[in-house]
Amino acid sequence: MANVQYYDVILKPVITEKSMDGMSDKKYTFLVHTEANKTMIKEAVEKMFPGTKVEKVNTLNMDGKTKRRGRTEGQTVKTKKAIVQLTADSKEIEIFSGL
Repeated sequence: MANVQYYDVILKPVITEKSMDGMSDKKYTFLVHTEANKTMIKEAVEKMFPGTKVEKVNTLNMDGKTKRRGRTEGQTVKTKKAIVQLTADSKEIEIFSGL
């Protein structure tokens, strides 16, 4: 396993209609490092966004899509998503507040 620091774990937020609906329940979706586990994701969210307390983390491994370019076939990069559930008394994440 690679040496992954907490600031390398969360790559970017996922902003879709489904993820925006979950924000009312304090569920936030992030694209994360493929080798990060649930405890690493929990620590990274709590360190990057002060005042937040993570209740649970759900992860999804997504395979790359098959793409063609002429006769050759290839795969896009594998990704990993994490859905982070915050506790009821936790502070909300500010990057989503203006959306």
